[in-house]
Amino acid sequence: MPTDTHWTTTPVTEELLRGALDLERTEHGVLPHRLPARARAQNTDPQLAMAESQPAGVRLAFRTRATAIELDTLPTKREYVGAPPRPDGLYDLLVDGRPAGQASVAGGNVLRIDMTKGTAETRPGPPGTVRFTALPDGDKDVEIWLPHNETTELIALRTDAPVHPAPDRGAKVWLHHGSSISHGSDAASPSTTWPALAASIGGVELVGLGFGGGALLDPFTARAMRDTPADLISVKLGINLVNADLMRLRAFGPAVHGFLDTIRDGHPTTPLLVVGPVFCPIHEHTPGPAAPDFSNMADGQLKFVAMGDPADPSRLTLDTIRRELARITAERSADDPYLHYLDGRELYGEADAEELPLPDALHPDAATHRRIGERFAKLCFTDEGPFHA
Repeated sequence: MPTDTHWTTTPVTEELLRGALDLERTEHGVLPHRLPARARAQNTDPQLAMAESQPAGVRLAFRTRATAIELDTLPTKREYVGAPPRPDGLYDLLVDGRPAGQASVAGGNVLRIDMTKGTAETRPGPPGTVRFTALPDGDKDVEIWLPHNETTELIALRTDAPVHPAPDRGAKVWLHHGSSISHGSDAASPSTTWPALAASIGGVELVGLGFGGGALLDPFTARAMRDTPADLISVKLGINLVNADLMRLRAFGPAVHGFLDTIRDGHPTTPLLVVGPVFCPIHEHTPGPAAPDFSNMADGQLKFVAMGDPADPSRLTLDTIRRELARITAERSADDPYLHYLDGRELYGEADAEELPLPDALHPDAATHRRIGERFAKLCFTDEGPFHA
């Protein structure tokens, strides 16, 4: 803890956070959540519990003259048995909307996961401090994007000048739900996941509900979206339903209708975009479940394989899901002119997979996140796109 009397400590409150739907008080400080307490109480899946507590798209946003910032946090990091250590999560600093620095917090809790046994245990660790110094003098808008892949408890914010909540610049709020790709799996940093990049290009405020392994048409997620103020809404559906082998074709259509109906209960005329799956060779015509291939795990080369029977027409594949989503949105749009559909292969298709293959057969790398984000912005935020002003 600094002793310099010029430091100002500011409590971390909802007014300083963007992209979180709830703020839980803990013994250390506060923990941002991307699902509200009511939704969390209805969830029994530890994977989703971990994913929603990882603050993808969540950032501190304030206005200040400060030239030095310190943020004490307690991260919870993942460690996989048999795999090389994962790099520490990154904090992205933006000043007046432009990248101005990156830093990490060493230490913290460690969630040790054994994928072969399906077990996990947490080893407690100490908090740490992320520091940004030599910022330009004068009033400025500051954002600190929290690591998208580490649960992050916020303990203390210190600056060498007072801070105030960032003013409302009138930007539209974009509420987006999706899978680990929307969560930011294998993106370079929290402000360079594809939704964050698309939001930056489109000049909108992102509320990101991308959950690794958790885009499963859960009713409590739909209700959270129904109750969240938004000017633009998108749902990217498909890959998790296939690789989890969660439901059959008979259940899929009604579940999509119910999910969209719930969102529409709170947002009857908001532009609502349904996005089909991006291209993923292992699941285009082969259903799930997906299973990890551990043969090169020691070298950090985890891959996934599809285990389902492609001859079973009741099982979901990405090709089947795209056809169903296109049909459902076309039928609903007759009574809902604000509903739109985007085939995910327009964001990342077969030709892209040849140029930029998915490293583990499921998740895009940093370059692919950038391509998807730029294409989404061009297709949706410009010209005659569904989110065009």
